[in-house]
Amino acid sequence: MEKELYRYNPWWENNTNLLTNLLDRNESFEFLLPNITNKQIVFLTGLRRIGKTSLMKLCIKYLINEKKINPIHILYVSMDDFLLLGKTIIEIVEGFKMLHKIKNEQPIYLFLDEITFVDDYELQLKNLYDKGNSKIFASSSSASLLHKQKGYLTGRSITFEVLPLSFEMYLRFKNITIKKADEHLQESYFKDYLATGGIPEYVLTNDAAYISELMDNIIYKDIAAVNGIRQIKQLKDYFLLLMERSGKTMSINKVAKVLGISTETSKRYFDMFCDTFIISPVTRYGKLNEQLVSPKKIYCCDTGIRTYYTGERDWGALFENYTYLRLKHLNLSYIYENTTELDFISQNKLLIECKFHDEVLSEKQQLLFDNFKATAKHIVRNQKDIEAIRLQNKS
Repeated sequence: MEKELYRYNPWWENNTNLLTNLLDRNESFEFLLPNITNKQIVFLTGLRRIGKTSLMKLCIKYLINEKKINPIHILYVSMDDFLLLGKTIIEIVEGFKMLHKIKNEQPIYLFLDEITFVDDYELQLKNLYDKGNSKIFASSSSASLLHKQKGYLTGRSITFEVLPLSFEMYLRFKNITIKKADEHLQESYFKDYLATGGIPEYVLTNDAAYISELMDNIIYKDIAAVNGIRQIKQLKDYFLLLMERSGKTMSINKVAKVLGISTETSKRYFDMFCDTFIISPVTRYGKLNEQLVSPKKIYCCDTGIRTYYTGERDWGALFENYTYLRLKHLNLSYIYENTTELDFISQNKLLIECKFHDEVLSEKQQLLFDNFKATAKHIVRNQKDIEAIRLQNKS
């Protein structure tokens, strides 16, 4: 195991090239910063290859360079490594401490990637947490597996979903600076972004095969293999229907009829695509019975993935999807009254309607928008409008 641990942690031998070459993820890192040195276990969740590992390594870089933590007190390991199969977290941590002669009272920093590959991970993390002197970061690409913690980590952890690059971060990754004199180029770049999306590696390479490979990996490895599904074509067809319905309401029953599968199978597939962060469901605003019987609206995890599979360039729909991703943390619902729909109402009663640039509300939408009771009302027409809402609602 010693060789594997050294391979994962080159900073033990003063090799920090891997950390130096990391591209900043300012927005996500700013959230993590207050949680880097407190006692809470930090769980990073999100789509496969969305940047969870990079964020962990940015934290390691910060600990070494800014907090002056001894590099040999920092352990990173990917728990899905075949060479570590059969090893418990406790065994790996004890081996790490023995390797560097770290005393029990000395603080250590643990970065455990793909934690849900380990059986009883939550109990092992609880034991490490309760012993003290261990700051733990863990990641998972499966929401459902993280939810099965059986209460062991209640009050001991915080969860952060890593989302695609924002437009601002996309420009930084592309090394694009829009000067004030060139503000007229903003819309053109923003449309490029909506079509490309914010999957970091795809932004850097623009290799369409990357998106295809990524989604195949998720469907085959994270969904089919984990859940014992053999009907791969059926699963892929379901995925394509989800992409086509992105930004619209989705009927589990109707999809079942279209694909010739049972309602139970349709619901099961739907939950699996939610669990792997490919889609996010949005419930209807209203009383509990209205929420339960009404279809959910769904949004794709990334506008570039949606564009890749549908081939659409519906800028209004892509803009709405982007708005959802940027404001998702506000706990959004959609409004549907008397056959009229408005895009979002947040938990703190912000009413938000997306109308890309010069799109206008219909007469019925305008009436509902004007009469609906809300703490504030916003018609968002560009990415700056979205960022203004985020700024006003920072927690």
